[in-house]
Amino acid sequence: MTRLLAIDQGTTSSRAVLFSLEGEVLGMAQQEFTQYFPQDGWVEHDPEEIWSTIVKVVKELLNTSALSASDVAAIGITNQRETTLVWEKDTGKPIYQAIVWQDRRTAGLCEDLKAEGLEPLVKAKTGLLLDPYFSATKVKWILDQVPGARERASRGELLFGTVDCFLLWRLTGGARHQTTAQHQTTAHKTDASNASRTMLFDIHAQQWDPELLSILDIPAAMLPEVEDCCAEFGSTDPALFGAAIPILGMAGDQQAALVGQGCVSEGMLKSTYGTGCFVMMNTGDQAIVSENNLLTTVGYRLDGKVTYGLEGSIFIAGAAVQWLRDGLKLIDQVSDTEAIAAAHPDPQGVYLVPAFTGLGAPYWDPNARGAILGLTRNSGVADIVTATLLSVCFQTRDLITAMRADGASPRLLRVDGGMVENTWVMEQLANILQIPVDRPVVIETTAWGAACLAGLGAGIFPNLSAIADLWQLDRHFEPTTSPATSDELYRGWQEAVSRVGTRP
Repeated sequence: MTRLLAIDQGTTSSRAVLFSLEGEVLGMAQQEFTQYFPQDGWVEHDPEEIWSTIVKVVKELLNTSALSASDVAAIGITNQRETTLVWEKDTGKPIYQAIVWQDRRTAGLCEDLKAEGLEPLVKAKTGLLLDPYFSATKVKWILDQVPGARERASRGELLFGTVDCFLLWRLTGGARHQTTAQHQTTAHKTDASNASRTMLFDIHAQQWDPELLSILDIPAAMLPEVEDCCAEFGSTDPALFGAAIPILGMAGDQQAALVGQGCVSEGMLKSTYGTGCFVMMNTGDQAIVSENNLLTTVGYRLDGKVTYGLEGSIFIAGAAVQWLRDGLKLIDQVSDTEAIAAAHPDPQGVYLVPAFTGLGAPYWDPNARGAILGLTRNSGVADIVTATLLSVCFQTRDLITAMRADGASPRLLRVDGGMVENTWVMEQLANILQIPVDRPVVIETTAWGAACLAGLGAGIFPNLSAIADLWQLDRHFEPTTSPATSDELYRGWQEAVSRVGTRP
C-alpha cells in the first residue's frame, strides 16, 4: 500500500498523520508544546521545542504503524502561518524565539507605517493589511531588538523563514549542519502560499518585493526561494528516520485545508476551526480586492499558475475553549463543552468576545482585549461555556457578512478542524449563518491537503479534480431557526464587540 505522510505543525501542537490514497487516516501521532506569553499581547514558541516535537511524532508514527521511512512515498508539510523565525545560516541556531502569528508586539510599528500612508501600497502588492499578524514587522522587530542581528543579517549570516521553511531546513540536514555525498544540500525554501502571508511577497508578480524589503530594512539574502505548492523541496536527512523521504508538498495550513476540502473550483468556501478560525473562498485566477477588510491571498500555486483566495482570519476559536480548560479550569476536557452546551443552549444574554490578542477580520484591532458581557447574579459556568462556543459562530458570521458585502454569495460552507467534532457547535453555526454546513468524513483536512500536494508531486494523483472526487460527506447541517432569531442573537454579539475597544 502506498502511503503519504503529512507533517502538520500547528499553533499548539505538532502532528504527523499517515494517509492512504483514499484519504483514510492510517495513523497519527501528536504532541502539544509550550506557549509563552512574556508580555501582554506577546506570544512566542521555542523553535527547538517545535523541532523536537516534529522529530518525535514522525518517529512515533512510523513505529506505531510498523513502517520504515522507505514505506512512505512522500511528505507534505503544512504549518501555522505568519509565525516568524530567524536563525544562523552556519549553525541553524535560532537567534530568538519564534514570534507567533497571534503576537501583537509590532502594533505600534504598523500604526507608524499607516501614518506614513503605506497601507495602500502594502495592500496593492500583497493583498494584506498593515497588521502585526503578518511576518514582515516581526522580522524587523527581531533584527532591531536582538543585539547585532541587523549587522549579521546584512553580512548574509542570518536566514528568515516561516515554520514550514525552518522545518524544511532542519529536515533536509540543517539539524546536523553538514551534508554528505548521499544527501542534498540543506534547503532554504518555502511555497507561494506561505510567502503570500509574510507581507513581503508581491502576489501578482509572484516574487519578493524589493520596495517592501527596503521600507522594512530586511536584507533580501535572508529570504527563502519560493516554490510551487508541489515541488522537489528536498529529502529528509537519512539520519533522522532511517532513510531519505522526498518532501514534495507544502502549503500554509488554511491553503492546505482548501485543497483537502476539495475546494478547487472558483466560489467554493471552507472554514477551518483550530486555534483560530479561517474562512477562505476560492476565487480562481482573480485576486479579488476586498473593500471590507478581508485578505487577498494565494490559495495555491501549481505548475506556475496561481489560484487566489479571499480570506477572513479569526485569531481565537478553539483557543478560547482551551482557555476554559487551562486558564479558568471550568472544564476538565475540551470535549466536555458539547454536553454542557446541549444541556444549556441559552447563555441568558451572556456574550464572550475572545479578543485575547486583539481582533482579526473584519475589525483588525490589535489593541482590543477579551471580555465577558451580560453577566448577572444568575450567570454560571454553563453560560460562559455556551457563550464561548457561540462566539466562534458569531465570528464566522462576521466574515461571511464581509464576503457578502464584497459581492460573494456563500450558499454552503465546508468545515474542518478539531472543533467540528462538536455537533452542537455545527448545528448552531448553520443557524447563525443561515446557510447549510457540511462536515466531511475526514476532518483532518489540513493534513490531508498537505498529503495530497505531496501525492501530486509524486505523480500519485493526476490533478486536483481527482483529489476533490475523494471528498466524502459525514453530516449535512441545515438551519433550524428563523433568520429573525439569528439576526437578534447576532445584534447582541455586535453590541458586545463594540464594548471591547474596536474601531468602527
